[in-house]
Amino acid sequence: MKRLLFASNNPDKATEVRDLLSDLQVTISVLGDFPGFPPTVEDADTLEGNAIKKAREAFHRTGIPAIGDDTGLEVYYLNDRPGVYSSRFAGAGATYADNCTKLLRVLRGVPPRRRAAQFRCVVAFVPDERRHHCVEGICRGVILESPRGPNGFGYDPVFLPDGYTQSFGEMDLKIKNTLSHRARALVALKEYLRSIGW
Repeated sequence: MKRLLFASNNPDKATEVRDLLSDLQVTISVLGDFPGFPPTVEDADTLEGNAIKKAREAFHRTGIPAIGDDTGLEVYYLNDRPGVYSSRFAGAGATYADNCTKLLRVLRGVPPRRRAAQFRCVVAFVPDERRHHCVEGICRGVILESPRGPNGFGYDPVFLPDGYTQSFGEMDLKIKNTLSHRARALVALKEYLRSIGW
């Protein structure tokens, strides 16, 4: 069985990745399986750049084919911010709640029709020192005026996907994993991996 390293220590993301790739014949490890692995400095100015950097560093240190991801919430009213800075929108060390609070504060008074947004996820696959392949997934929706639901992570409680009445924070993970940005990116990755014999 092939082995794949998910270049993250985020347990929430790891759960989604393992679930979405469960029908591939691969064993998925995470950075936590390698004690002392330093975190990647996410200093690229694009989601693609950060995803590739994470996967390359993970492969370089372990020799295991790796995937890295980066996700941004792009709010059209804010000119696609916070985007690549989504995880630190409220500052270095910000919590999920801190970021949601700042976003809702910035959008206070903005009418629903102008609160459109999209989650965009880029996943990079690095099988060796020379190559990489990126895929992308997008989920469009609107930013709610207040958080809803205890599930998910990040901006999930304030994001209502188009065509649904539940926020990502209210959805069961199985439902979210049929339509989320990360789900769509990982489905594209799965198709690519199968096309090259994984």
